[in-house]
Amino acid sequence: MAEFDKTNRGSIWKNDKKEKDTHPDFTGSLNVDGVEYWVSAWKRKEGAHAKAPALSFSIKVKEEKGVDAPKKAAKQTNYDDDMDGDSIPF
Repeated sequence: MAEFDKTNRGSIWKNDKKEKDTHPDFTGSLNVDGVEYWVSAWKRKEGAHAKAPALSFSIKVKEEKGVDAPKKAAKQTNYDDDMDGDSIPF
């Protein structure tokens, strides 16, 4: 059986470990261009404005052993290629 490609996909599930209002209602993971992220999501609170988002998200790079994950993510998006030393004002 072929292995499922999880690139540019993610999923969230109900957070069964929620103990406080500040804890996320849902948690899961996400893969963006091969970089793994943790996902936390909160439902719209009762009494919130009707046009408020149904869910709000927080995304954090998963830590990898022996690798600085945020630097790896920045390298893959090639942000450094968009700036040269002369365009920085300080």
